[in-house]
Amino acid sequence: MSEAVRLIKKYPNRRLYDTKTSAYITLGDVKELVLKFENFKVIDAKTGDDLTRSILFQIILEEEAGAVPLFSCDLLSGFIRFYGSTSQNMLGKYLENNMKTFVDFQQKLQEQSRTMYGGDSATVQADFWNQFLNFQQPAMQNMMSTYMDQSKKMFQSMQDQLKTQTRTMFPAFPANPADNVEK
Repeated sequence: MSEAVRLIKKYPNRRLYDTKTSAYITLGDVKELVLKFENFKVIDAKTGDDLTRSILFQIILEEEAGAVPLFSCDLLSGFIRFYGSTSQNMLGKYLENNMKTFVDFQQKLQEQSRTMYGGDSATVQADFWNQFLNFQQPAMQNMMSTYMDQSKKMFQSMQDQLKTQTRTMFPAFPANPADNVEK
């Protein structure tokens, strides 16, 4: 049987109250719940509104204010541009699926390193992860670059197919509207 959702109430004084431990907690404590994969929900104590996403964003903002931010300005600007567009839902699902794939990949690597180097050799594992991460960034950039190139080619191909189909369906119209202008 699955564990019940841990309920955290947010009061108007901006304090968070953990109903499981009957104690006030901080955003740092909520971050620890996330890191431990605990299932929780934050609600407004007065209205009952779900504030979980808002609290998670607060944690991300605090982390981003640190020395090594995860998101670049270009990436954040790109996210903002997707809001309200027809691709908004698609981007959210894409990012969620890629995050799951990335986490699964990391877990498999950790299991393999434990098998190869033993569960107690933290120094060897740390060295392995440092080497892996140094390799991973260029490899991921190369993979994403290839993906973007393929996406551009596929999009161009779709546009070409639409043009061809349009010309077939409507032969009386010129392929380029500018050709229809008298000179």
